[in-house]
Amino acid sequence: MSIEYRGEKFAGYNKPKRTPDHPKKSHAVLAKEGTTIKLIRFGEQGAKTAGKPKTGESDRMKKKRASFKARHGKNIKRGKLSAAYWADKVKW
Repeated sequence: MSIEYRGEKFAGYNKPKRTPDHPKKSHAVLAKEGTTIKLIRFGEQGAKTAGKPKTGESDRMKKKRASFKARHGKNIKRGKLSAAYWADKVKW
Protein backbone atom coordinates (compact mmCIF):
# COMPACT_ATOMS: atom_id res chain seq x y z
CA MET A 1 0.00 0.00 0.00
CA SER A 2 1.68 3.18 -1.17
CA ILE A 3 0.29 6.56 -0.16
CA GLU A 4 1.07 9.82 -1.92
CA TYR A 5 0.70 12.95 0.20
CA ARG A 6 1.69 16.45 -1.01
CA GLY A 7 3.79 14.96 -3.80
CA GLU A 8 5.72 12.60 -1.51
CA LYS A 9 5.32 8.80 -1.41
CA PHE A 10 5.06 6.85 1.84
CA ALA A 11 4.94 3.09 2.45
CA GLY A 12 1.92 3.63 4.70
CA TYR A 13 0.73 5.55 7.71
CA ASN A 14 3.12 5.69 10.69
CA LYS A 15 6.02 4.32 8.63
CA PRO A 16 9.00 6.70 8.81
CA LYS A 17 11.37 7.11 5.87
CA ARG A 18 14.74 8.78 5.31
CA THR A 19 14.75 12.04 3.37
CA PRO A 20 18.37 12.49 2.22
CA ASP A 21 17.46 15.27 -0.26
CA HIS A 22 15.66 17.45 2.29
CA PRO A 23 17.82 20.46 3.24
CA LYS A 24 17.22 20.30 7.02
CA LYS A 25 15.32 17.22 8.20
CA SER A 26 16.59 13.64 7.95
CA HIS A 27 13.28 11.75 8.20
CA ALA A 28 9.59 12.14 7.40
CA VAL A 29 6.51 10.20 8.45
CA LEU A 30 2.86 10.40 7.50
CA ALA A 31 1.42 10.12 11.01
CA LYS A 32 -2.15 9.04 11.59
CA GLU A 33 -3.93 9.03 14.93
CA GLY A 34 -7.65 8.43 14.75
CA THR A 35 -8.91 10.46 11.80
CA THR A 36 -6.09 13.03 11.96
CA ILE A 37 -3.34 12.74 9.33
CA LYS A 38 -0.22 14.89 9.54
CA LEU A 39 3.11 15.04 7.68
CA ILE A 40 5.91 15.25 10.24
CA ARG A 41 9.54 15.93 9.45
CA PHE A 42 12.06 15.26 12.18
CA GLY A 43 15.75 14.77 12.90
CA GLU A 44 18.65 16.99 11.99
CA GLN A 45 20.26 16.14 8.65
CA GLY A 46 23.74 14.70 9.29
CA ALA A 47 23.41 14.57 13.09
CA LYS A 48 25.24 11.81 14.95
CA THR A 49 22.58 10.28 17.18
CA ALA A 50 22.88 7.42 19.59
CA GLY A 51 20.73 5.03 17.53
CA LYS A 52 19.38 1.87 19.12
CA PRO A 53 21.07 0.66 22.35
CA LYS A 54 23.99 -1.63 21.57
CA THR A 55 25.84 -4.08 23.75
CA GLY A 56 29.08 -2.60 25.00
CA GLU A 57 27.81 0.91 24.38
CA SER A 58 29.95 3.69 25.84
CA ASP A 59 28.80 5.62 28.90
CA ARG A 60 28.92 8.80 26.82
CA MET A 61 26.32 7.47 24.37
CA LYS A 62 24.12 6.20 27.22
CA LYS A 63 24.20 9.66 28.78
CA LYS A 64 23.49 11.27 25.40
CA ARG A 65 20.39 9.08 24.95
CA ALA A 66 19.19 9.71 28.51
CA SER A 67 19.63 13.48 28.07
CA PHE A 68 17.54 13.50 24.90
CA LYS A 69 14.73 11.53 26.55
CA ALA A 70 14.78 13.77 29.64
CA ARG A 71 14.85 16.97 27.59
CA HIS A 72 12.01 15.96 25.26
CA GLY A 73 9.99 13.67 27.55
CA LYS A 74 6.94 15.92 27.67
CA ASN A 75 6.76 16.15 23.87
CA ILE A 76 7.41 12.42 23.39
CA LYS A 77 4.34 11.71 25.53
CA ARG A 78 2.18 13.79 23.17
CA GLY A 79 2.06 10.78 20.86
CA LYS A 80 2.32 10.02 17.17
CA LEU A 81 1.51 13.56 16.03
CA SER A 82 4.68 15.02 17.54
CA ALA A 83 8.14 15.10 15.96
CA ALA A 84 9.74 14.24 19.33
CA TYR A 85 7.82 10.93 19.44
CA TRP A 86 9.22 9.88 16.06
CA ALA A 87 12.75 11.12 16.78
CA ASP A 88 12.73 9.06 19.98
CA LYS A 89 11.42 5.99 18.19
CA VAL A 90 13.63 6.16 15.08
CA LYS A 91 16.82 7.99 16.01
CA TRP A 92 17.26 7.42 19.75
